[in-house]
Amino acid sequence: MVTNHSLLVELFVEELPPKSLNDLGVSFAGRLHESLKAQGLALEEGVRISFASPRRLAVRISHVLPNAADKPVSQKLMPVSVGLDAEGRATPALLKRLSALGADAAAVPQLKRAMDGKSEALFFDSVAIGATLAEGLQKALTDAIAKLPIAKVMTYQLGDGWSSVNFVRPAHGLVALHGPDIVPVTALGLASGRETRGHRFEAASPILEIRNADSYEVQMEKEGAVIPSFDKRRKEIKEQLAKAAAEVGGGAKPVEDAALLDEVTALVERPKVLVGKFDPEFLEVPQECLILTMKANQKYFPLLDASGKLTNKFLIVSNIRPIDASLVIQGNERVVRPRLADAKFFYDQDRKKPLDSRITGLSRVVYHNRLGSLGDRIERVQAIARIIGHRLGGEELALQADQAALLSKADLLTDMVGEFPELQGIMGRYYAQHDGLSDEIAHAIEDHYKPRFAGDELPRNTVGLVVALADKLETLVGMFGIGQIPTGDKDPYALRRHALGVIRMLMENDLQLSLDTLISSTAGVFRDVEAFESGRAVVETEDFISDRLVGTLRDIGYSAQEVDAVLSLRPQRLSDIPKRLAAVHAFAELPEAETLAAANKRVSNILRKAGGAVDGEIDASLLNEPAEQALHQALGLIAPKADEAFFSGEYALSLQILAALRNPVDEFFDNVMVNAEDPALRANRLALLSRLHSAMNRVADLSRLAS
Repeated sequence: MVTNHSLLVELFVEELPPKSLNDLGVSFAGRLHESLKAQGLALEEGVRISFASPRRLAVRISHVLPNAADKPVSQKLMPVSVGLDAEGRATPALLKRLSALGADAAAVPQLKRAMDGKSEALFFDSVAIGATLAEGLQKALTDAIAKLPIAKVMTYQLGDGWSSVNFVRPAHGLVALHGPDIVPVTALGLASGRETRGHRFEAASPILEIRNADSYEVQMEKEGAVIPSFDKRRKEIKEQLAKAAAEVGGGAKPVEDAALLDEVTALVERPKVLVGKFDPEFLEVPQECLILTMKANQKYFPLLDASGKLTNKFLIVSNIRPIDASLVIQGNERVVRPRLADAKFFYDQDRKKPLDSRITGLSRVVYHNRLGSLGDRIERVQAIARIIGHRLGGEELALQADQAALLSKADLLTDMVGEFPELQGIMGRYYAQHDGLSDEIAHAIEDHYKPRFAGDELPRNTVGLVVALADKLETLVGMFGIGQIPTGDKDPYALRRHALGVIRMLMENDLQLSLDTLISSTAGVFRDVEAFESGRAVVETEDFISDRLVGTLRDIGYSAQEVDAVLSLRPQRLSDIPKRLAAVHAFAELPEAETLAAANKRVSNILRKAGGAVDGEIDASLLNEPAEQALHQALGLIAPKADEAFFSGEYALSLQILAALRNPVDEFFDNVMVNAEDPALRANRLALLSRLHSAMNRVADLSRLAS
């Protein structure tokens, strides 16, 4: 009976890049496991556990065999006409091929003949000896290391002083155990063994000898003072953060930041959360500044009170667990003070100049060599914002939007934003409020960057919405005008994100603005670029946003058919689209839907083939068939009601009313020849179908629902 054991592989290295540690660990474990499965060495029921700490990548895989099973192999050699002569003897070509496979002429009688396409071919049956674990693991390890998602490799010398290796960080140890036994493999100039190292300062001994693959995690935690599992370490940190915050009291809670939690998890091997504090005088600085400097520079978790305001306490995730942690806490408090003092200095210095005094400096900042300076861009955004403001709220809103747009980028020239670019917009709001501007303007300065990512909140007031739309439209149209179109995964100007932002603002705020008008108005503020004059930028921008719209609507949950039915009409008011989709979805549930959709598709095909012959009024005197008379009468009664509901925005009701046309439409196609020989009759029936088509496709192209 074949015995299977767990397999452990560990690479012990110098400190790995924290922001990519988890990805490295998952990739290393996954690729190694998949390679072993492909070679028949790891059974399908095997369980993989990946480990990743600052100084190691490891994986434990259960149900790994010492040898893969032998496999029968049938290899195609060549066509019979090439391998055998007229007398059935082996040709030199066949003998040479057999020799390459380790066989000779004695194997010729055992060759199989089978059809391969249109010709008969020779096949050689043999048994492929299953790989040993040492052979298979060597292949899997080499492949896993070569395909790690390493952004930048290091080149370092090995111990012999001559050879060099490329890897993410210098490697110093390799463990490979199958159960209790060492699997002899090599990697990065290292030979496998069972020895590794634990925590730099808190391990029970400098060298750990792993007894077997299944004891690895327990030994690392108890003897090595290391939690090797990334997920387990992350969970431990999260629990300690919550416990420490609870002990502080007052409803305190740490700032939630998944990326920071991941990064800190990748920096420590044995976490211990401690509480530090700073001088309350620093709380006069906007809390976003303090939070950012503590998170970005020191990897601390700031503590917020029950109302969400920053306190003067923060949480430190230490990599050591001393009996007396006071020195560790004091050291961190001493380190954070100059950071906070810098933030306070920047804030105090910036407020000595009003925000609008920085506007002239924007003309000295290059935005794009073909689109001018940042000052030029601001002028364009102002012009677009005034246009949108007028359409949404008249002169008052236009003036507010103009002022907010003028000041929207001024904080880019402040010391605080120069140090922390992530605070752009946020500091603009604080400085605008300090200058005595209204909250509408101040909030618009901050919010014009929103939504900054998927799921982000939208601007909180109408002025912010106007400026955000203007800013994103200026970027989209401008970049398409100079040919800076996203390709593949490259989107340096975040045009996809800007397009999704425009879509969300128009739809979720039910703004009664036409997309085509917005884009053409935006193009009108640009000068000296041929794409704007020819209209190319307008068309390409509209198509780009429409493509993003399709994906957005599919993500919401509408079917491809429903989305296609609505968007094929190219509705320009995006705020109407969700209502149209809801109406189409409800219509598709009606019993009449399938028949009407199929009939509509038939009508569309007939009208398309007829071309320009469908123009003209319906002549009631030429309707000589009862079925066409009935359809004409039904249209006269039903279409006006459906149109009234449509123009009132009651799209679902409009389609529901149109469902009553099912029987007259069925009767028409069952009993009326559209392409009559009499040209007058034919033209009249086409005009009737054109009227039907127009009535049925105001909300959506229902023919797109036909299967």
